[in-house]
Amino acid sequence: MQIFNLDSIDIFPYNERGKNVFFKSKEFKTRIIKLLPGENLPECEMASYVIFIVLEGEADITVNTDKANLVKNQCLITEPSTISMQSKNGVKIIGIQVVKDL
Repeated sequence: MQIFNLDSIDIFPYNERGKNVFFKSKEFKTRIIKLLPGENLPECEMASYVIFIVLEGEADITVNTDKANLVKNQCLITEPSTISMQSKNGVKIIGIQVVKDL
């Protein structure tokens, strides 16, 4: 068992996103994503299922061609897809990538 204090995890910018992974196993990988106001995550092709949980703020997310606005305490679960995200006012999200074929 491991317990993580999400308020004390250092968060790095997108170009150093690999450092934002705070747990990794062969089944899944968990990271913190933080976008400052006006920032975005560029479109990326995800080969795995992804779970996003909004901790603070809100973000506009596009999954393939579907668009949604996620706010604090909402959770989005997506199958493998093309994903992009932007935030007008800033957001802090947990992203969990799940291996497709468990």
